[in-house]
Amino acid sequence: MPQDAAGLPVRYNVGGVLLERPFRIQRLGHFGFNVDDVEASLEFYSGVLGLRVTDVLDLAPRFPAPGVPAHIRQTKAYFLNHGTDHHSFALFPKPVLDALGGRNERSDILVNQISWQVGCLQEVRDALDWQQQQGNKIHRIGRDMPGSNWHNYPYDAGGHVNEIYYGMEQIGWNLRSKPRTMYERGFKSRPDLPQVSEYEELRLSEANGVDLSAGHRIHEQWPLDHNVAGVLLARPFKVDKIGPVRLWARDIDAEVDCYTRLFGLRITEEATWKGHRCVFLRANSEHHSLAIYPQALQGKLGLPTVSSCLSFGLRVGSYQQLRDCIAFLEKRGVEIRHLPQELLPGMDYTAFAIDPQGHAVQLYAYMENIGWDGKPRPPGARRQVTHGAPWPEALEPMSDEGDGEVFLGPLG
Repeated sequence: MPQDAAGLPVRYNVGGVLLERPFRIQRLGHFGFNVDDVEASLEFYSGVLGLRVTDVLDLAPRFPAPGVPAHIRQTKAYFLNHGTDHHSFALFPKPVLDALGGRNERSDILVNQISWQVGCLQEVRDALDWQQQQGNKIHRIGRDMPGSNWHNYPYDAGGHVNEIYYGMEQIGWNLRSKPRTMYERGFKSRPDLPQVSEYEELRLSEANGVDLSAGHRIHEQWPLDHNVAGVLLARPFKVDKIGPVRLWARDIDAEVDCYTRLFGLRITEEATWKGHRCVFLRANSEHHSLAIYPQALQGKLGLPTVSSCLSFGLRVGSYQQLRDCIAFLEKRGVEIRHLPQELLPGMDYTAFAIDPQGHAVQLYAYMENIGWDGKPRPPGARRQVTHGAPWPEALEPMSDEGDGEVFLGPLG
């Protein structure tokens, strides 16, 4: 870490608290995949898993003349959410990104971005300056539309694009995103500070005659015939949180150093499985929001090996919903896999659904939470899952059952 003239670590005033970096990551905010078949992936994540399409972005205008290459048949990216954030998940057409170039040097990186929320716009800009001072490569900076979030995009040690952002657009009771006519506030460069507030942006747009109700509207295509905790939904479960993300690392020491030193994630726990080190890091009170596994284990867990991402997690609202979710997926022919509990510390009953691209999507209802002392629960005090054994119909509660980030708003 940087040192002052006396050889002491430099500390930064972040909202009145002295920290090692001029920003603090608060949570995993959103995540995305680059996929070959966007339509098949969209049907899986939206139709089957119930994430809601909030916006569509056509990438065709980004091609210079003579336009989109003939081999590319689909140029649209889709933004989806599970709560009120404009998007918590995104699907981008890989053939388009490959043709445009300049993003990833590794063909196995199918992660579009891993996005981390900080507390304010000042932290976004300070994080940009600080990361550049540390010599880290930045993909791009500014403010994207759709989504309205201010951001910079640093790389990790393995070449995955991350995002440090603030100010995600919120979608409320009318289920509509911002209209395209409000996109003039997009930025492609380091922003000057201060900027006007979201309130002022809306006021000025309205004063200029913009129809604030003209944005994309969320639609549900499936029948609402499942009773989920007293609410009729299209599926017998509701995704209420994203993460964790699990990555394969070619150099696990470099990857862990990057996420701790440059991003400020904290190591919660390490595990050794068949002689290989696995590391679990957190952004907030969850046991882990990011897990890093050595690439030497890839192909030995019974999961597809198409990507540098071992899995992406989706939490559902209860253990009952988790059981119902897995049955729902199996009935529709979705392949379900399981991993040994030793590879998933801080979690117990969980399953991995394989998406059309070959990514594993981790489904779960409980993750251990970390208290003020920063220590995880001892392994012997955790619920024990026998690999391959039937799941019980109900569970005895853990002391932190239901703690951590909660879902806000109605289920549907």
